[in-house]
Amino acid sequence: MLAGACGSCGKAAPLQQPGFGCKAQNIPPTVTDGILSKPSRPEGSVGIPKELCKPEVSGGGCCAQSCSQDPSRIFLTFLNSRYSEAVWESMARMCVRTQRLDVARVCLGHMGHARGAKALREAQQEPEPEARVAVLAIQLGMLEDAERLYKACQRYDLLNKFYQASNQWQKALETAENQDRVHLRTTYYNYAKHLEATGEQSLALTHYEKSDTHRFEVPRMLSEDLQALENYVNSMKDKSLWKWWAQYLESQSDLEAALKYYALAQDYFSLVRVHCFQGNIQKAAEIANETGSWAASYHLARQYESQDNVAQAVHFYTRAQAFNNAIRLCKANNLDDQLMNLALLSSPEDMIEAACYYEEKGEQMDRAVMLYHKYHEALQLCLEQNLTITEELAEKMTVCKDSQDLSEEARRELLEQIADCCMRQGNYHMATKKYTQAGNKLKAMRALLKSGDTEKIIFFAGVSRQREIYIMAANYLQSLDWRNDPKIIANIISFYTKGKALDLLAGFYDACAQVEIDEYQNYEKAHRALAEAYRCLSKAKARSPEEQESKLAHLQSRMALLKRFIHAQRVYPEDPKEAVRQCELLLAEQDCEDTIRHGDVLGLLVQHYAQAEEFHTAYRYLEEMQKRIPVSHLSFYVSAQTLEAVHRGAGVPMSQALAAVHRAHSSTDNREVEEEVADEVEDP
Repeated sequence: MLAGACGSCGKAAPLQQPGFGCKAQNIPPTVTDGILSKPSRPEGSVGIPKELCKPEVSGGGCCAQSCSQDPSRIFLTFLNSRYSEAVWESMARMCVRTQRLDVARVCLGHMGHARGAKALREAQQEPEPEARVAVLAIQLGMLEDAERLYKACQRYDLLNKFYQASNQWQKALETAENQDRVHLRTTYYNYAKHLEATGEQSLALTHYEKSDTHRFEVPRMLSEDLQALENYVNSMKDKSLWKWWAQYLESQSDLEAALKYYALAQDYFSLVRVHCFQGNIQKAAEIANETGSWAASYHLARQYESQDNVAQAVHFYTRAQAFNNAIRLCKANNLDDQLMNLALLSSPEDMIEAACYYEEKGEQMDRAVMLYHKYHEALQLCLEQNLTITEELAEKMTVCKDSQDLSEEARRELLEQIADCCMRQGNYHMATKKYTQAGNKLKAMRALLKSGDTEKIIFFAGVSRQREIYIMAANYLQSLDWRNDPKIIANIISFYTKGKALDLLAGFYDACAQVEIDEYQNYEKAHRALAEAYRCLSKAKARSPEEQESKLAHLQSRMALLKRFIHAQRVYPEDPKEAVRQCELLLAEQDCEDTIRHGDVLGLLVQHYAQAEEFHTAYRYLEEMQKRIPVSHLSFYVSAQTLEAVHRGAGVPMSQALAAVHRAHSSTDNREVEEEVADEVEDP
C-alpha cells in the first residue's frame, strides 16, 4: 500500500496489495466470517478512537468519513496495521456496547490481555449473551455496563458475585435477600470474612451467625482472646459450642471446667470418659445408670473389662445393648445363667450361638433345646397370633446372609414369613425391606405401593430395573395428581419407556391431551400429545393387529379434527370468515364432541358474532350451546358481558337460569376485584 492510499478501501493509490482492497473477496475468509455480518453504529454512539477517523491515520482523506461510519472496516484496518494497545482497548470497549464477542477476542489478543481472553473463553458456558458480554465488560473495567447487563438477563447469582468482588457489600446483601436467596448464607459468610479481615469483629460475628457457621468460625476468630471467646460461648447457650469449649478445656488439662461444660452440653459419653480417666469410676457408673446412654455404658463396660470386673462389665454391656460382648464374657467366664437371659434378649445369631455353646458343653441340654425352639416359636407366635413386629424385633429375628446355621433357602423362607406378618400388620416399609432381603422384588414393590410413599416407590423402581416393577410404578404414579407435577409426568413417561409398555404410554399421552383440552383449552399441546400417542401405539407390539389398527385410525381422526380447530384459531385474527366456516363445519362432524369441546367452538362463534353486532346469529348459537352444555357451565366459554350484550342486542330477556349464572359470575368478578384492591391497600 502506498502512503497516499486509504487504510481501509485503498482509493487514490496507484498500487493495491492483496488483502488490502475494498472488496470483501480480497480479505481472508477467517477474518471476514461473522465480522461484517452485523452493522455497527456511528462513531459518536460507540466511542471509536478519534485518531482512526483522521486522514493522517487512515492514510488519506478520501474515505475517512466512510471508515468512521463502519467499525467493521476499522477492525479490518486494525488487522493489517500496527496500533497502540490503547486503540485496541478502545475497540474492545466498543464491542461491549455492540455485543460483538467475536471481535472482542481478537482485540484482547492484540492487547495481550491473557486474563481477559481466558475469562471470556470460560464465559461461553453461560446461556445468556448478556452474561457473556458482562464478563468482557468487567475485564475492561466497565463496571456499570456489567451491572446493567447482569440485571438485563436476570442473572442475580452472577450479579451477587460481581457486587462482592467489587466490594459493594450492601448491594450484594440486598440482591441475595431479594433475588438470590439460594446463595444468601454464602453471601453472609463472605461478608463476615470481609469484615473480619477489616477488623470489624462484632459485625463479622453477627454475619457468621446469620450464615450458620458461627460454631466453627467464631471460635477460630476469637482464638487469640480467650476471655471474649468464653463470654461468647456462655452467652450463646448452644450445646455444640459448650461441647467444643469443653473439648478445648480438656486439651488444656482443665478437667474440672471441662466436666462442667460437658454436663451443660449433655455429652454423657465424654463425662464418663473424663471421670474414668480421673479414676472416679463410681461417679461414671452413676452417670451411665442415670442417663442410660449406650455410648457411655459401652465405654464404662470396656473399663470394667480391663479391670477384670466381669459382673459390672456384663451389666454395662447389657445396658449398651452390646449383647454379643456380654455373651462373649459369659461364655469365657462360665456365667451360664446370665448367658441364657442375654441370648433370649439378643439377635437370632446370638441365640443360636448360645444354643450351640450349651450343646457343645453337653450340660444343660434343656437350655440348648429351649433356645433352638424359642427362636422358631417366637416367629410362629408373631405369625399366628398376629403380634406386632417392631423394627427392632424384625431385625433380631433376621438371620444374616453368611450364617452357617440356616441354608440360604430356609433363610429366604424365614424372611418372607416375617414380611408376610408385617404386611398383615400394615408395616409396609418393614415388609418391603424383608421381601427385598429375601430377593423377592415384586412382592417388595407391592408392599411399597401399599405404603403410598411416592419418593421411595420412584427410587425403588429406578434401582430394581425390572420391567414389571417399572410398569407397576408408572401405574401407581398415574393414580396421583400428576397433572400439576411435571416431575411425576416425567417419571411416568420414563418408567413406561423403560418397561417397554408403549401401549400404556400411548394411553397416558392420550390422557395428557384430554387434560390440556379440559383444563387449559390448549389444543396445540393436545395435538402434540396425541401425535406422541400415535407414535408410541404404532411401535407397540399388539396382541390383536386389527384392534391396534382401529385405535390408530381413531387417533388419526381425532388429530385431524384438532388440526382443523387449531387452524381456525390461528387464522381468526386475519381471516375471521374462514375461521367461522371451519367452526361451522366442525359442528357438523359426528365425532367432534369426542375430541373438541362444543363449548369452545360455539363460544368462538358467539364471541365473533357479538363483536360483529350480529346479535340474532350470536343468540342462535347461544341457544345451540344451551342445548349441548349445562347452563351452569356457560360461563366457562362465554363471558358474562357477552351474554348480556347478546340478549340485549337480540331483544330477548335472559332466562332465570341464565340470569342466576350471570349474577354469580358477576359477583365472583367483583369479589376478585375487591380482593385485589384490598391487597394493593395492604401492600404499600
